[in-house]
Amino acid sequence: MKKLKFLALFLAAIFLLSACQDGRQKDQQSSEAQYISNAPVPEWSKDAVIYEVNIRQYTEEGTFNAFSSHLPRLKELGVDILWLMPVHPIGEKNRKGTLGSYYSIKDYKAINPEFGTFEDFKSLVDKVHEMDMHLVLDWVANHTAWDHPWISEHPEWYTTNDEGEIMAPEPDWSDVADLNYDNQELREAMTEALKFWVREADIDGYRCDVAGKVPVDFWETAREELEKIKPVWMLAEDEAETELLEYAFNANYGWEFHHIMNALAKGEKNALDVAQYFQKTDTLYPHGAYPMQFTSNHDENSWNGTVFDRLDDAVKTMAALTFTVEGMPLIYSGQEAGLSKSLAFFEKDRIEWKESEMTPFYQTLTALKANNPALWNGTAGGEMKILKTNSPETLFAFSREKENNQIVAVFNFSDSSESVFMVEGPEGTFTELFSGKEVTLPAKGVLLQPWDFRIYTQR
Repeated sequence: MKKLKFLALFLAAIFLLSACQDGRQKDQQSSEAQYISNAPVPEWSKDAVIYEVNIRQYTEEGTFNAFSSHLPRLKELGVDILWLMPVHPIGEKNRKGTLGSYYSIKDYKAINPEFGTFEDFKSLVDKVHEMDMHLVLDWVANHTAWDHPWISEHPEWYTTNDEGEIMAPEPDWSDVADLNYDNQELREAMTEALKFWVREADIDGYRCDVAGKVPVDFWETAREELEKIKPVWMLAEDEAETELLEYAFNANYGWEFHHIMNALAKGEKNALDVAQYFQKTDTLYPHGAYPMQFTSNHDENSWNGTVFDRLDDAVKTMAALTFTVEGMPLIYSGQEAGLSKSLAFFEKDRIEWKESEMTPFYQTLTALKANNPALWNGTAGGEMKILKTNSPETLFAFSREKENNQIVAVFNFSDSSESVFMVEGPEGTFTELFSGKEVTLPAKGVLLQPWDFRIYTQR
């Protein structure tokens, strides 16, 4: 009898162990499936560089029509996607500054009259398309202005405090009111507004403000509805909610890497921190999704200083880095002209357009991106392989390969000269990007000046 009991317990243990192993296998398979991005990818986005347009500050007039005169220059610069900061009427109640924040939306289906008319906007979109570029709109789904009609018509669409009063999303966001996505009617109205601009103005997608504060399932449903009209590309202003990248968004913000670059320039981080970041993102990002990499944008420029304030001698180094690592690079309005001032956010503060060495520099980088599939976005590009060097704390080297195209890049993240000896890496004859010279890799004894770098290509 004892033997039978022992046998029964033994068989039960085997069964439980098998079930646990099967469960772990299923969990692992589920986890692996979770990290595949199922968001549709428009063909035109695979090798794209994105450019953020600040209409208010771009020209003296601050209009769509005045901005359109810059389109040939931007085409020559080599950018592909134009991201326009919000173009909607700005709230007047609780307004900040004279002109207010672009992100305080008074009407989702109208144009800010300061910028022009709806027909002016549609004409701009048409001109962008004629030049084989694409245009995405900045969309603010998390909150509205305090004088948006929904406040009085649908107060139940807003978040309220314990006293039943409509709230701001954050204490210092006093010019906007928080929307409540527990309300299905709000979801439907917001989805319809998103569809409106794709259907009526033929825009190509959205950059979505504070996307992580809006429920993931809303974005997934909205993306499905937009795709019924035309293929779109979607960028989430978020880094924490990777679920957004599974079905709704193609890319998010590379904030952590942005802060690492700032810290590198100050000597507070080193090349090992960069390597660690990219090793980590390999496990965090759904396969096929990617971050937008940037040295500046409207927030960073206005509130945290220009690239020259933050990066000093490493301005070109970090810009080149954003174009060669995994992700889509961003150029903010005026960076190509050496923008050296922080633009006022709530006032008129025009960009000074002047000749700058940054223009041909960025043109070289955009051409590098376009002509080398190894550097393309998502699965269209090649994965990064970090290479060993003789000085792992100061030198960061990596290669990327796609089909018959290889890129090798090495950066000196220090204010001292360094001689590069690559311990490993692709072998053969490569062309150095800026000098045009042919070299044999792996590199041995290449002298890099402080904050210097080399980008080698092979086709």
